[in-house]
Amino acid sequence: MPQLSIFNIIMSQELTSYWETLTQDRPPYFGETLFPNQQKLGLDLQWLKGASNLPVVLKPSSYDAKVLPRQRLGFDKLTASMPFFKESMLVDEEMRQELNKVLETGNQAYIDAITDRIFRDEMTLLDGAAARREQMRMMLLTTGAISITANGQAYSYDYGVPAANKITVGTSWSSDSADIIGDIQKWQDQVEETTGVRPTRAVCSRKTWGYILKNTDIRNGILGNDSAAPVAENAVRQYIQSMTDVDIYVYTKRYKDDTGTTQKFMPDDTFVLMPAGNLGTGWFGTTPEQSDLMSQGVANVSITDTGVAVTTIATADPVNVQTKVSMIYLPDFPVADQIIIADVIA
Repeated sequence: MPQLSIFNIIMSQELTSYWETLTQDRPPYFGETLFPNQQKLGLDLQWLKGASNLPVVLKPSSYDAKVLPRQRLGFDKLTASMPFFKESMLVDEEMRQELNKVLETGNQAYIDAITDRIFRDEMTLLDGAAARREQMRMMLLTTGAISITANGQAYSYDYGVPAANKITVGTSWSSDSADIIGDIQKWQDQVEETTGVRPTRAVCSRKTWGYILKNTDIRNGILGNDSAAPVAENAVRQYIQSMTDVDIYVYTKRYKDDTGTTQKFMPDDTFVLMPAGNLGTGWFGTTPEQSDLMSQGVANVSITDTGVAVTTIATADPVNVQTKVSMIYLPDFPVADQIIIADVIA
């Protein structure tokens, strides 16, 4: 049997292949369906944010007259430098010795078990990159801004959601008597009045959804007045859609933040109303690993998840393999004026 080496086991191409096989049947994060991924060259991100989607009529003209150029009124050109993320893990000499012991047995099942354990450890880096992207997308969607402070770095991006679109309800939705249907319809009218687009989707946490399930008007609308019978969640969802044309998604996934604290991607007591279709694009920049190391041959570099660079580098002293996962990522948000971010606790 040829000598098995950590240098030819832990290679970026093998790791990305393992990751793509591991995740091929996983459903995407909710935010990924709203901000699909693309990659661009460089570090700067530019996009146009419209103040309104309402069409402006074409100006009349006399025959044989020079054409009047239309000014791009109502558009803001936004530019941001995209943030850089990277972290690494080592397959060290101790793990190498453990692999040596297994090799002496000649038992392929043992060898596969050890290498699978190594690979699964490495996958935590790619899981972390995916969670970081979702944290950013959902922070943007639920606050109108992205703010990251960790490891001596601070990034802050304000996407210009109009102040009028950040709302606190008059009556808390935790009260059974709140006019939840009326609130949603009012917010739809507000967005449609200013942009010409009527929001038809919403997202909230399980706790916020619980307020909706026990709301008196909604229960009475489904079951009849003063009914104490339990009501099916799907019936509530269908009733709200029939009254408002809004489809509500209840988002419950969680992650650990930079301090190791468990957080919800969708915060409690927040209700976000949004239009149909993509809300923007999740843009990857080109990492130094992709633009430089990939062509130099000094390390193994492969790309997964559209723009995440996986780099493996062998070192002689100590004898180990470093796996580095890096990405440059920032979503844009050209429809920032077409959403409502509501605090449902007065």
